[in-house]
This record gives sequence, C-alpha cells and structure tokens, in this order.
Amino acid sequence: MKLTGNIICLLLLLSFAACEQSYTPKPRGYFHINFPEREYRVFDVPGYPYTFEYPAYANIVKDTLFFGEKTENPYWINVEFPTLNGKIYMSYKEIGKGDKNSFQQLVNDAFKMTYKHTYKAEYIDEKTISTPNHVTGEFYDVGGNAASAKQFYATDSSAHFLRGALYFDAAPNADSLAPVQQFLQEDMWHLVQTLKWR
Repeated sequence: MKLTGNIICLLLLLSFAACEQSYTPKPRGYFHINFPEREYRVFDVPGYPYTFEYPAYANIVKDTLFFGEKTENPYWINVEFPTLNGKIYMSYKEIGKGDKNSFQQLVNDAFKMTYKHTYKAEYIDEKTISTPNHVTGEFYDVGGNAASAKQFYATDSSAHFLRGALYFDAAPNADSLAPVQQFLQEDMWHLVQTLKWR
C-alpha cells in the first residue's frame, strides 16, 4: 500500500513538472486581406462644383440626409468601398453662403471635428495639401482607436470647401483596421491631389 502511494505521489509530481513550459510571445498578426489592384476613374458629374479621381473598386453614392435632416446642398457624396467595409463621407460647402460658411468658420469646424477624436487618439498628424489645381488644405492622420482615422479638408479659400472623413462599419480598433486604413489613405491622398474646382 505504501509503495502504491509513493508511486502515485511520484506520478503526480512528474505530471506537474511536465506541464511547465516556457512561454514564447507570438508576434502581432492580422487577417490576410486581398487588396484590389489600384485603378482610378474620374468623378465628373455635370452640375457638381468639383471633379476628382477615385478608385475603380469604390462606388459614389449621393448623400441625401445628415443626421436625419436634409443635406445643406446636393453636392454631398459618399465614396463607398464595399469589399473593405469603409466609406469616405464628403461634404461640400460654398464659402460665403450663410453666416456659418465664412472661410475661417469652415476651417475651424473641420479642425474641431478632427480634434473631437483626441480622447481616443494617440496622435494627430497634419499634412499640408497644396496642388497645382489650386487646392489647399490639411490631411489628418489620427492614430489610435478613433472613429475616423483619416480626414481632410480641401479648398480654394474663396468659393469651394470640401471635407472628407473615412469611417468603417466596424468597431474602431486601430490594430485590426491598420492595414485597410493605410491602403485607403493612399486612395484618399490621390483623390485630393486630383481634385479640381469648377
């Protein structure tokens, strides 16, 4: 009986000792995403005060409501990326039309909308926009778990003001969305660089 008890204790000790393994942390990983080939087409709809190039794998949809209210003008659109579950909301305003549409007020509003994300943002990098097409503005890269990590405003400072913000139909998890955000940032930058006013 004593021998059996000693064998059981020895087996238990060996089993506990055998379970100890050194822990090796695994590298950060992402789902594999097959990004489409970059190809662009021109958004050139008669009557719109702007044109630009956008990805062939995106759809342009006219935005008719803003928080349940009618949009300020008929030139608000969304650039939708159905395979990537994202959307650039683009709102256009005519500078000088109405009390709230002075150039400085529109710039201030764009700044405030971007910096509303500071409570979730790890950083906000600003890049100046200046193109040969007389388009100036700012491009914002918002780091961290902000709802909209890529935003911009583009203007000619006298008549036209266009603001864009990229959102995803997913929880704003920077780690998971990082590859898609980086991919679409290049498309947003291309859109801004090809933007022309009418």
